[in-house]
Amino acid sequence: MSFVPVVRSLLDTDLYKFTMWQPMLHRHPEARALYRFVCRNTPAYPLAELAAEVNAQFDHLCGLYFQRDELDYLAGLRFIKPDFIDFLRLFHFQRDFVRCWAEGETLHIEANGPQVHVMAFEIFVLAIVNELYFRRFDREAALVEGRRRLAAKIEQLRAFGREPALAHPFQFFDFGVRRRFSHDWQREVVATLARELPESFRGTSNVLLARDLDLVPIGTMGHEYLQTFQATGVRLRDFQRAALEEWVQEYRGDLGIALTDTVTMDAFLADFDLYFAKLFDGLRHDSGDPFAWGEKALAHYATLRVNAHDKRLVFSDALDVARVIALYRHFGDRVNLGFGIGTHLTNDTGLRTLNIVMKLVEVNGQPVAKISDAPGKTLATDATFLAYLRQVFGVVA
Repeated sequence: MSFVPVVRSLLDTDLYKFTMWQPMLHRHPEARALYRFVCRNTPAYPLAELAAEVNAQFDHLCGLYFQRDELDYLAGLRFIKPDFIDFLRLFHFQRDFVRCWAEGETLHIEANGPQVHVMAFEIFVLAIVNELYFRRFDREAALVEGRRRLAAKIEQLRAFGREPALAHPFQFFDFGVRRRFSHDWQREVVATLARELPESFRGTSNVLLARDLDLVPIGTMGHEYLQTFQATGVRLRDFQRAALEEWVQEYRGDLGIALTDTVTMDAFLADFDLYFAKLFDGLRHDSGDPFAWGEKALAHYATLRVNAHDKRLVFSDALDVARVIALYRHFGDRVNLGFGIGTHLTNDTGLRTLNIVMKLVEVNGQPVAKISDAPGKTLATDATFLAYLRQVFGVVA
């Protein structure tokens, strides 16, 4: 069978890879990092069967460069700086920094090297594994079912849109690059939503699709950004404050949504004082009960005497249309809202999806970890460090 590339453009990734990449280049260009692939559920067939195909896709990925028109688009985003564009002009992935191999039925992937050269692998790795995995199923049947389900979602959202408006508008966006059925299906989904629901569908995390479809690219920071500061020389207790402070200094008011669950929402709020509450536009939820999380966020703003109507809560954890509507009804009169929907938009075709991640596990030879608000999303490879991190932040196991 002839080779068909999964990735054809280095813009075909999440915006937040670029927005984390830039401050890492500016402030921690010497950092070294290890990222590791994990599949959290049981696939329909062993992912190890894909190893040869994944390696062929990596060979292709490492031959790609940013094109002039792609760099021009990135340079047009006001928060992207000229020296970062100059770096990207020279950048391409190094094949020696990414490995893929099979052990039994398990697929192993690691990206290891200078962080500014390996951090961008994540989304491409996940998109490659996903698309290769689903190529073995009946594509046409999946797309027929996917289109039927997408049409039903659009009708559900149109019906919801006829309800009386709340104080803040309903807005949602596509966060589905990493677990999509395919690039072409994501493009079709995003284009359809932009055409059919222009009042409520406000953008996509996929930079290539945002450019091609004239949409707003969406994204700020992910867990890897905050986790990096667990091993960059600051006192462990201060790593969240250090990460947030460097973000503020880098972006000076842009990209003001902070991620809260690197060491649980409670530990985050203990560090998110009045200074940060005023500097950041809002918060992003990515694990645990979203209703309880939202109430904690609003209570925290109230304690600080910050007007929640001037802030935004962004929800992005395993959302579907029903959950989004319920959250909007609950919070829509109290705070600005945004909803980033991933798998439910870009891989809802009737086939069981993969729960795969490519996570940062070491920086500068030291372990880093995430203590999620959902136990199943906690990620660490060093039990001793995880226990120490829990102790430092008073997180009960």
